[in-house]
Amino acid sequence: MKKILGIALLYALGMYNVHAQPTNTANFVPESYVLSETYYGDVNKDGEEDCILIIKGTDEKNVVINRFDQEVDRNRRGIIVLLKNNGSYEVADKNYDCFYSENEDGGVYYAPELWIEVERSNLIIHFAHGRYGYWRYIFRFQESEFKLIGYDASSNHGPIIDRETSINFLTKKKLTRVNTNQDSEGGDEIFDETGVKFEQDRLFKLSEIEHFEDFDMGLEY
Repeated sequence: MKKILGIALLYALGMYNVHAQPTNTANFVPESYVLSETYYGDVNKDGEEDCILIIKGTDEKNVVINRFDQEVDRNRRGIIVLLKNNGSYEVADKNYDCFYSENEDGGVYYAPELWIEVERSNLIIHFAHGRYGYWRYIFRFQESEFKLIGYDASSNHGPIIDRETSINFLTKKKLTRVNTNQDSEGGDEIFDETGVKFEQDRLFKLSEIEHFEDFDMGLEY
């Protein structure tokens, strides 16, 4: 317990994060949270390098003993997106508890790894599950909010891709690609593609997603 609280204190003081950061970003971390990771990228196409903070709760009751008799911190994580304007930051969007702990029990495998990417000014929340594949959510900043415009997922068996899914919430199309070449050793997959249209009244907002692991996009075809 003392070790974990000590790390939390270092986080709070900005001494435990390996990413370089402007000093004022720590001021946006809410009470009872610590700074976990920091990412940078232009998310609103203004040429400025914006800042994405991953924060983590500090509730002591969520520090538990796991099935391996190890003390682990199961506090959830969240995200704060800061837009840079004239050398200072302002909050563009936030969701304090949408990500599970990095110490979550993954069962027979480790829990998927979380990281953030910025591509073509899109904010991408990426979950990687090693040789089992990945899934990622693509958000775009519009109307002063981050809205979900895309979703990609790959289900793998080692180097072999079994299935790929791509959803475009702007065109309302879902593409599924299933590998029909089970003899492939990776790179020689033969995909059967299926595309469908779906109904969607509005785009999902980053701030409204309670928990990503339970997020149901509820597509209607």
